[in-house]
Amino acid sequence: MPVLLAALYGAAVSVPVTIAFREGIGSLLDYPLNTLGDISRLTAVLAGIVALVTLLVQAFRTRRRLISQILVALPLALVVLVVGYLGAVSVRRVLPQDLPEPTGAYGVGRMFREWIDTSRTDPFAPRMGLPRELSVWIWYPAQRDVGGPRAPYTPGQWERQHIPTPLPGLGEGSFAAVRTRAVDEADAAPGRFPLIVLMPGMGLNAPVFSTLAQDLASHGYLVASLTPTYSANVSVLHGRVVTSTPSGKPDDFDEAHAVRLLDVWTADARFVATRAAELDRDPRLAGHVDIGHPLYIGHSFGGATAFQACRDDLSCAGAVDLDGALHGSVVRDGLRAPAMILGGDNSCVTGICQASDADNVTMRDMTRSLVAASTDSFWRYEIAGTGHFNFTDYAVIYLAAPIRAVFPLESIDGARGLRIQDDYVIQFADQALRRRASPLLAGAHPYPEVRALR
Repeated sequence: MPVLLAALYGAAVSVPVTIAFREGIGSLLDYPLNTLGDISRLTAVLAGIVALVTLLVQAFRTRRRLISQILVALPLALVVLVVGYLGAVSVRRVLPQDLPEPTGAYGVGRMFREWIDTSRTDPFAPRMGLPRELSVWIWYPAQRDVGGPRAPYTPGQWERQHIPTPLPGLGEGSFAAVRTRAVDEADAAPGRFPLIVLMPGMGLNAPVFSTLAQDLASHGYLVASLTPTYSANVSVLHGRVVTSTPSGKPDDFDEAHAVRLLDVWTADARFVATRAAELDRDPRLAGHVDIGHPLYIGHSFGGATAFQACRDDLSCAGAVDLDGALHGSVVRDGLRAPAMILGGDNSCVTGICQASDADNVTMRDMTRSLVAASTDSFWRYEIAGTGHFNFTDYAVIYLAAPIRAVFPLESIDGARGLRIQDDYVIQFADQALRRRASPLLAGAHPYPEVRALR
């Protein structure tokens, strides 16, 4: 009975302490405390941990027999290990993390815009009749020595994107600790810069492709990356968080449903490519935007979107698919512009893989159909040691071991994998948009991890 009372006293004491220091604890865990429910959950979890530790410590102290002490010591040791691990993770996740440095000659500026397509109603919105509205992140070339503080990785409410866990953010690096290489609202460098439309994968959003976008901007490209509203886990419009809906991000979907999603995403990409013309009258970018022949790039479902948008856009200069299974009429009709697929280790999106199930066979055959129907140059590469998320910033953002183990991240060093990806994408863009011959596409082989597929 005294042991139980001590545990209850410990839990009771932890409640006012947690409430008093909730802001600091929430900041350490990167757990936003926006509602009474958030505070209650945090208080209950910490009270339970304190009660359990107190119970085990008191039980151990009051036991006299060796066997009883051992039986109590084992769970106590487990609790100590768990608490120690959580403490180490909490410290590690807030340490500063630099995104890979861009390799081009320009500095990088960044801005945000919210654009409304009044010609469409949003089929994914929770209420009928709303126009389709998109948040667009824009990276662009700035002076090499551009001054000013680095742009925050996920400003404001964008930090709410987390991997779903009981305590969101606990097992992943704090986005506040991630340091970009861009400067918000920097003056643009002299010149006119070709447009690249960048599409994230299903559930993801623009910020997690900052490494690729910054590198492209440093090489003289204007990158407009949109977040598909109601398909992303988190978007932000008018300062408010917008989460996914079942129609915008279904748990599972067949080809017919995929095509319906693709129609909306493709219209999003085409809308951004067209609306980008207004940036040429923006105070920051006036006279610097060349939208004549946009290039479309996408990851995962965004890769399928990039190919479909390029097929539908007669002015398209080319398209890049980053490990994305293909859908839509482009599979049958092919592309009339240059195209490239970068796939992960044994990924069937390249059209060459050891297919282990029906879905992979379908994925492989769709790529083969598209390649056969395409009439311009087509490059396919497989990068050894990469998984599906090695093509995103999650390749370099800290993830605690249990979470990282279930993420589609493979053995390649994260920064090196992104360096390889960026190099191929930049040289493809240079050749498609600027007619600069690419050593990589011509067969140069500086990266042993890359296998060219025919």
